[in-house]
Amino acid sequence: MCNSCSCGTNTNTTTDVAIDESAATGSTVNTYTVAGMTCGHCVSSVSSEVGGIGGVTSVDVDLASGAVKVTSATPLDRETVRAAVEEAGYALVQN
Repeated sequence: MCNSCSCGTNTNTTTDVAIDESAATGSTVNTYTVAGMTCGHCVSSVSSEVGGIGGVTSVDVDLASGAVKVTSATPLDRETVRAAVEEAGYALVQN
């Protein structure tokens, strides 16, 4: 059971969220680790918040590992990503 959102699921899911596929050239890819995700709803929340950051073109979240791969048209500030993850209700792990 999901302890974070009480949705009753605990699936190991990878979700790809394509936001703007036209910005494939010259893109920046960074991978972050997010703690506290336990289900598909958690993945969706993180994907949505991080995907809302200006310049983000795709977000790939792996629930099992907590890895969040973010592709953006320009480099992102880590604190901007941290704020989005925290807005979703989770924590960015210090790497």
